[in-house]
Amino acid sequence: MDLNFTPEEESFRQELKDFFAQSLPDDIRDAVKTGGELTKDMMERYHALLNQKGWLATTWPKEFGGPGWGPVERHIFEEEGARAHAPRIVPFGLSMLGPVLQKFGTKEQQDHYLPRILNGDDWWCQGYSEPGAGSDLASLKTRAVHEGDEWVINGQKTWTTLGQHADWIFCLCRTDPDAKQQAGISFILVDMSTPGVEVRPIRLIEGGHEVNEVFFTDVRVPYSNLVGEVNKGWTIAKYLLTHERTGIAGVGFSMQDLAEVKALARTVRRNGKPLIEDPLFAARIAQAEIDLEAMKITNLRMLFTAQKNGAPGPETSILKIKGTVINQELKDLRRRALGPAAAPFPGSLSDSNLDMAPSGHSNNAARYFNNRKTSIFGGSNEIQRNILTKTMLGL
Repeated sequence: MDLNFTPEEESFRQELKDFFAQSLPDDIRDAVKTGGELTKDMMERYHALLNQKGWLATTWPKEFGGPGWGPVERHIFEEEGARAHAPRIVPFGLSMLGPVLQKFGTKEQQDHYLPRILNGDDWWCQGYSEPGAGSDLASLKTRAVHEGDEWVINGQKTWTTLGQHADWIFCLCRTDPDAKQQAGISFILVDMSTPGVEVRPIRLIEGGHEVNEVFFTDVRVPYSNLVGEVNKGWTIAKYLLTHERTGIAGVGFSMQDLAEVKALARTVRRNGKPLIEDPLFAARIAQAEIDLEAMKITNLRMLFTAQKNGAPGPETSILKIKGTVINQELKDLRRRALGPAAAPFPGSLSDSNLDMAPSGHSNNAARYFNNRKTSIFGGSNEIQRNILTKTMLGL
């Protein structure tokens, strides 16, 4: 694999830079830069801008309305988007359900749902985790019973990200309680407006409303909302999770975080000198940069493999583990660089301490606390190590 970018790829990079500079709305850019709230309206407008360019579904082939990009184009897109302070693309419909429907869905499902995902007509959320089934996902208990031409669903999902905005949810449901755990699960699509669906907010440690509980009480959905075969949902679940874990790595966003931490360390002074000159702090930055460069190469290598094989493999667990560890390290370095100005509540600071925080770092505490969860969601890092041990080392 040649790690040097071709002239065509560099031209594509410049096209992205120009697009983000000219088209990304200031309110969206400012919200990302300062760690502020990204509303549904902001994300809808950003998605619409990308869709107009044909750049929204970055992993989709052209036959389904995607740009048909290879791994290098997707990598460059993520780099330049992060550098321009563009938001992450909301992944649930575009990079999770979309690939699932393209591989396992019927022609009718593809023709109906995929265009609506691209156009923003349907927003999706993920119904995987349950109160007693998070890392041990196969122990889920939400039941779907086949009655006539319908499924009747009862149960609960939790940690449902952006469920308060979603029109639809894709769910793992137990359809054969007598089969072994992985063999009795099916993948079913549910309209969130169906009677019996209830969404309750979960407030996170920094006060944000990002995740939810979703309850199903005698929820009736058409039998045709089944994706793939009955009791074969675990195969779909594993396929979807490999796409999710690749996205969680967030190489481009960590590269931008690293650049901001370096700039901050040159600005903040300790004992009369820039913090970047402190040997211990500088060593931590250097180690983070080394790890990030190694992960960037690994990410490209895995994307090339996925392009060849049609899907990422279990090695995406490496990206998930290392990506979240690097992400948390960079957030911690930013917190340490800010010192007292990183306190979680502005009211706990004096005016002089508030003045210490450089522009763009006023919501540092919220970003720090929010990113503590990244090593848990998408399958905790401990579970990812078990996956690697079994599938790649054969232990």
